[in-house]
Amino acid sequence: MTVIGSTQDPEALTLTFVAEFDAPPTRVWKVWEDPRQLERWWGPPSWPATFDVHDLSAGRTSAYYMTGPNGDKAHGWWTVVAVDPPHRLEFDEGFSDDDGKPTDDAPARVEVTLQPVSLADDREGTRMTTVNRFVSIEQLEQMMQMGMEEGMRLAMGQIDAVLAEGTTQHA
Repeated sequence: MTVIGSTQDPEALTLTFVAEFDAPPTRVWKVWEDPRQLERWWGPPSWPATFDVHDLSAGRTSAYYMTGPNGDKAHGWWTVVAVDPPHRLEFDEGFSDDDGKPTDDAPARVEVTLQPVSLADDREGTRMTTVNRFVSIEQLEQMMQMGMEEGMRLAMGQIDAVLAEGTTQHA
């Protein structure tokens, strides 16, 4: 199922993705919580992620890098603002240098909500809404020019495979 829609709102400075998965929220939460599962989908297929640090507790951080097809590395970070497993995650994110030091003065805010939905045959699924909030129209435009919308669609498109591997979808 994966991404069923994305909306860019320049007035609100947001880019929103809505995805649905054939798994309950507790299972979908694990693809955020477990760094090894997160690495399987965070970043487009040609830019896989490696998380060196990952802690979803409020006030804690995550540090990662994505490796491109030519070996180039793009580093990033998160600082968790709020967390309510398995329903809500909010974090600030940005780019960092090779040592993990943030390189941007104005991070974007990401708000993730996981809501149960009924699927065919009364199976419990999850609707994941991810809202990216930018600090300026310039930041939003820069991220769009870098291919964020397509990259996130491709990245989220990998979640179904992660959900299906190593566990039953309704575990």
